[in-house]
Amino acid sequence: MKNLNYIIIALFTLFLGCKNSEKNKAPQPKSDLTFTAEAAPEWTSLMERTSGWFGADGIFSIPLDGKETQNVKDKKTLFIFSDTYIGEVENGVPKAGHVMVNNTTAWMTGNEPIKSKIDFEFNTDNNGIPKSYFIPNNSLAKDKEYYWLGDGFINQEKNNALYIFAYHVHKTGPNVFDFEQTNISLLKIENPTKEGIKTQIQVPTTLGFIHEASQKRTFFGSGIFVNTKAANAPNPDGYVYIYGIIEGSKSLVAARTLPKNIENFDLYTFWNGSSWVKDKQQIVSISDGVSNELSVTPTGDGRYLLTYQVLGISDKIGIQVGESPVGPFGKLNEVYTTPEYADKNLLPYNAKAHYHLSKPGELLISYNTITFDFWEDIKKDATIYHPRFIKVKYE
Repeated sequence: MKNLNYIIIALFTLFLGCKNSEKNKAPQPKSDLTFTAEAAPEWTSLMERTSGWFGADGIFSIPLDGKETQNVKDKKTLFIFSDTYIGEVENGVPKAGHVMVNNTTAWMTGNEPIKSKIDFEFNTDNNGIPKSYFIPNNSLAKDKEYYWLGDGFINQEKNNALYIFAYHVHKTGPNVFDFEQTNISLLKIENPTKEGIKTQIQVPTTLGFIHEASQKRTFFGSGIFVNTKAANAPNPDGYVYIYGIIEGSKSLVAARTLPKNIENFDLYTFWNGSSWVKDKQQIVSISDGVSNELSVTPTGDGRYLLTYQVLGISDKIGIQVGESPVGPFGKLNEVYTTPEYADKNLLPYNAKAHYHLSKPGELLISYNTITFDFWEDIKKDATIYHPRFIKVKYE
């Protein structure tokens, strides 16, 4: 167990970062929180399926009313997934003929994990063959690329259109981690329904670039925090915060914009450690060793929780407490040790919180699992590849 992080860092530098650098270490917030965590098997069981959709990673949750309001009985939620397996499973083993597509959805009513209240959906072609909802076809697209979905939100200032950041990805070799991100598009779905999501506008962005100071690839869309009154944020300033990652040290960086300007990237500003500036090259790390997917959520008392998988892939889920949506974030609290590595030799990754599905004083957190030899392992065991959930209470 203790050697897990070191093994993965050496083998999979695309995902992993080095340990938190001292020069970027943020000061402690004025007061910290105490965390307790436990597995949430009732939520995990929602993802344990044997027909149709039977496994995926990704899993961002988007409230379809655009409001991050907790404890709403009939709340409607859209889950978006990235690489997804579709087929039939018998005795835990996928039957012949199962296929992978690059993105799927699930639609849920309410805030309780009830299987009859969630529908898993995948797109099909005219012959009923599964296919992705979103396939790169704008000016940034290159041959044989696919989309890996980032976070999204309902933009109430754009007629309640759904916006999702999407990474352009292509394979570089035969192994599961042989891929490369090349760019980012912003998907606009004007009618976010089960049928309407099949039609989208793909907006090219300038949010994928080489960070000159580090000479590392940088991509935004890892997480979104809508800090507006309309979204029910507790201390709204009117901005949408869009988080990104500088590869290498897995450094967290931040941009923000007004919801009405979400498609105008010239109006975005970027956090340089002390102020918001127009030059994206001035971004600085607000935390290191985070995961490619993560979340920033409010506590309601003026603090913010940054939730992620420590070092990108590891058996640790971490939370840092901050004084604003861009920190400063304090010490790393390793709130949970995922058991799947020890039990089944699975690699946990991309933990994030689902705020509107959480109860007050608690965070519902998901994480994904995969294996070193995934392409062969999935043929033998369908259970290795679906989101898992925990609950973290804080006080």
